[in-house]
Amino acid sequence: MNKEILINYLNSLEQCGIPGCDCAVIHNHELVFRHTVGYADSKREKSLTDKNTYWLYSASKLITCTAIMQLIEKGLFDLDTPVSNILPEYKNLNVKTKKGLIPAKNPMTIRHLLSMQSGLNYDLDAPSIRKVVEETNNEATTRQVIAALANEPLEFEPGTHFLYSLSHDVLGAVVEVVSGQKFSEYLHEHIFKPLGMKNTGFELTHELEANMSDLFEFDMDNMLSTPSPNKNRYFLTKNYESGGAGLISTVNDYLLFLDAMCHGGVSIDGYKLLSMESIDNMRQDQMNETSKKDFDLFGRIGYSYGLGVRTLIEREKSGVKSPLGEFGWDGAAGAYALIDVENHLAIFYIQHVLNCGYVYDVIHPKVRDLTYEMLDL
Repeated sequence: MNKEILINYLNSLEQCGIPGCDCAVIHNHELVFRHTVGYADSKREKSLTDKNTYWLYSASKLITCTAIMQLIEKGLFDLDTPVSNILPEYKNLNVKTKKGLIPAKNPMTIRHLLSMQSGLNYDLDAPSIRKVVEETNNEATTRQVIAALANEPLEFEPGTHFLYSLSHDVLGAVVEVVSGQKFSEYLHEHIFKPLGMKNTGFELTHELEANMSDLFEFDMDNMLSTPSPNKNRYFLTKNYESGGAGLISTVNDYLLFLDAMCHGGVSIDGYKLLSMESIDNMRQDQMNETSKKDFDLFGRIGYSYGLGVRTLIEREKSGVKSPLGEFGWDGAAGAYALIDVENHLAIFYIQHVLNCGYVYDVIHPKVRDLTYEMLDL
């Protein structure tokens, strides 16, 4: 195994303005590669280590969708259950049109939320959200914020388009209502604790904060990263738990999750996180022709979108080295998760740099392809 090809590439990223990164590869339940390079602070005094914590941002979505698939496996609802059966305020929704607002014809379903075809948008400053935050003095719960969000008009009829949105935040409220637990409590009991993920959650504890990598912002014109306030803007209130972007974690912790996922949903210790049937459902293309055109604007060449994940649907034009059905997602500060159940392989790459288009367009594909080259897969 020629690890140098990936090590050399990761080492070169400093020249591209990336202050530090960590990359790990799991294959057949073994950690076959790990390389950490760069600094955890803006003063370049503290080297990144395996103890560092990060905002996962949208890499949180994989865990939220896993929780939903667990509840579906228990028969508590299914993919095509109307959201209003669980969250009644989502029954009488309105849709924006050129002529004004009209009542939605299609019921919003769990499938629509998972596949980002709900009609919701990603406006964190929507009037209904601002109102509930102000009225509760910044103490609104997940359930309260998501109930308020139902007052916002949809961008389109559910099921007709793809739009990246607060859909997975709504799924967090679905988990709470169906399970009868706070979202974080459900995740702890059914995902984090059984997998041994001791440093993952929504709360920025003293220990997690002490190990938090500094956050940076990227200047694409100059290929430079500058320090940014280390706050997560998706924390809408102190009691709000964002299923779409709210989790804090470490590479070691997130690897435990990915390891189970790439082994058909079963951890190295035998905990059954998900069934293979659920994983296959997650990585099944959910896009209609119009939605696929919307998703293509993301620039994930060769991929479409499934249930909360990108999923590889063609290799020829893109030159992707991973197999069809490889899936995963990424995050706003540059996290990247790849799950390959055919080869029992998972990759997790993380940096802490916001607004870095370069990481999605160049770094993630390069890390993916060099990993397959390194392993001769």
